Amino acid sequence: MTSAPDTAGRDQEPLTLRDFAAMPAGVLRGVGPKKTDALAQLGIESVLDLITHYPRRYVDRTREALVSELQPGEQATVVVKVEQVTTRRTKRGQAMTTVRCVDGRGTSLGVTFFGQAWRERQLPPGSLVVVYGKLDVFRGARQMTSPIVDLIGDRTGRIVPIYPQSDKAGLSTWEIGDLVEEALRRAESRRGFADPLPAQIRQRLELAGRGEALRAIHAPESMAAMQLARRRLAFDELLRVQLALVQRKRQLEHAAQGIAHQTSGPLLEAFLGGLPFPLTGAQQRVIEEIAVDLARPLPMHRLLQGDVGAGKTLVAVATLVMAVQGGHQGALMAPTEVLAEQHGVGVRRLVAELTVPDPASLLGERPLRVELLTHRTGSAERRRILGALAEGGVDLLVGTHALIQEGVEFARLGAVVIDEQHRFGVEQRAALRDRNRDGVVPDVLVMTATPIPRTAAMTVYGDLDVSVLDELPPGRTPIDTVWARDVVEEAEAWATVRDQVAEGRQAYVVTPLVEDSDKLEVSSAEATFARLGEEELAGLRLGLLHGRLASSEKDAVMEAFRRGELDVLVATTVIEVGVDVPNATVMVILDADRFGIAQLHQLRGRVGRGRHRSTCFLVAHLEDPEGAQAVAGERLTALVRSTDGFELAEVDLDLRGEGTLMGERQKGRNDLKLASLRRDRELVAVARQVALELVDDRGTLQAHPLLDDEVRTVLGEADTDFLLKS
Repeated sequence: MTSAPDTAGRDQEPLTLRDFAAMPAGVLRGVGPKKTDALAQLGIESVLDLITHYPRRYVDRTREALVSELQPGEQATVVVKVEQVTTRRTKRGQAMTTVRCVDGRGTSLGVTFFGQAWRERQLPPGSLVVVYGKLDVFRGARQMTSPIVDLIGDRTGRIVPIYPQSDKAGLSTWEIGDLVEEALRRAESRRGFADPLPAQIRQRLELAGRGEALRAIHAPESMAAMQLARRRLAFDELLRVQLALVQRKRQLEHAAQGIAHQTSGPLLEAFLGGLPFPLTGAQQRVIEEIAVDLARPLPMHRLLQGDVGAGKTLVAVATLVMAVQGGHQGALMAPTEVLAEQHGVGVRRLVAELTVPDPASLLGERPLRVELLTHRTGSAERRRILGALAEGGVDLLVGTHALIQEGVEFARLGAVVIDEQHRFGVEQRAALRDRNRDGVVPDVLVMTATPIPRTAAMTVYGDLDVSVLDELPPGRTPIDTVWARDVVEEAEAWATVRDQVAEGRQAYVVTPLVEDSDKLEVSSAEATFARLGEEELAGLRLGLLHGRLASSEKDAVMEAFRRGELDVLVATTVIEVGVDVPNATVMVILDADRFGIAQLHQLRGRVGRGRHRSTCFLVAHLEDPEGAQAVAGERLTALVRSTDGFELAEVDLDLRGEGTLMGERQKGRNDLKLASLRRDRELVAVARQVALELVDDRGTLQAHPLLDDEVRTVLGEADTDFLLKS
């Protein structure tokens, strides 16, 4: 699909998206106050809104189905003409509207609607409509009940675009199509369409020209032409997002004063050499990637993804050790006290044999000092830690949000690690990054154990470099996952719990709610705890853990479970992260269909942490697994099939969809209208690479003013900030 230049033979500059955004929809013929209001209800206020109000589907009238060709039970789209419409009341008083239609060969089709008397006004005799639904045959007559209906007007012998409409707005698809056609025709005849993408990139990627793509998306000559147009316009949407992210990333790098760390030295060698196990290939690769970043005088901004048990903590500690060996301090911030305390124990164990230079000591060195700071830290202990921290006597500080409270001052913070980063806001991360009094920005590594699809990571975390731990350490115990579909299979889960406890193991039982709810028929922690203690698990030592318990109670229960004084821990999702009990070998998740894939995968990761084989039971008695609950069934099937978090993340994206990229904002113009992180995985990667090529080292698009203006027009400062914070 080649494109002739859009600007041939014109004196004026071609029209940009900013030009279209500045034109109110009222400049088009026939758009008066009433139609302006109707368009506004569809989110169309400017000509830009109009020409990017893309069709939601197409009817290929050159290959349209005929009513006579359809089989009973078949779902199909047919174009028919309305002959008669009547509405009457059923015995129950409900309006029943019956529409008699015929297709192009005169075959009759009856269409029935219940409770939609307004259809009589919508479908006057003589109107041409597209109906999509399931064909039934009743007493020899073909019919459809409550199909999807679109009025298309006189559109014969061509591909007809069907636009998103609103009954409230009162605009038909052909009215929208006529306005789009007028806007494109007037633009083409006067100034044409500016194409901000450099010609060499367009040619390299075999992309249609901007003007050609806009014409073909709204009035395609063929479905193949429409697909080529969609590819170009979807690429434009993704490129704008990537340009905004890469610009911000390079602006931060250009403006910030970073630290060029000494990444090779005796401290790192002693740390790695003292490990009781070899690094995985993935850990070695990621540590090398981080070392390259740390050695540069620019602040690192890196996302570390790793599945449950992939060894992220070891990589994090290696990062902090590289900072410490150059005379700097490191900080590790976790979202919960349980996780922070667990990290404190783990970090101390990993660096227990390390020493750092200390001219004030007799031997000229001292043990590397690790401290823990949370909201539970006592006043006297807090003063002692903060005093030593400000003087440089604390090398590594592990903690919660307490690390960014007023009064916490580092002598020379060199590296920051933020665990489970999705639980922190961008302001909290920035507060820790701004801890140095001299303005020097420490290197930042953010970690997540919730795998993110590659395309989503490049988009949502596009201002970060991404490292992936895609290899589990040898000896990691496999986890068997079982979907317990009925009471018999659920009974097998409880039998397994009893068998494992008899062998000296422990188990988790997870429920969605703390207390019973009349609205949701799901198990609650308190009711389940009481029932299991009297019935299925009677005689075992049960503990109850949920977020409404006081901190002291939660600590006591968790510590008792860790020490083996409890056989079974009945809990809500408070155990999703930060709980490490190697002796626990069974996980029973009740009402598993109420959880998402990522959460189920995280919960499952609480077992399989020791040397004994582990099992996770997903208890879900689905009444309609082929219908309304089909997606829930697919989620559970995926969990049974795979323990690979990255594979599951892709499945999750396919099942859930990506939603809007910008989230909840005042205006919706900036969402991805055509592009999809699911369908356009390849385009996301291409857009990222092109953005990296086009943005200069200072984070500007000075060499590409049209693109720069387009990003500002479509995204704007507020939405770019939202994107970076989301």
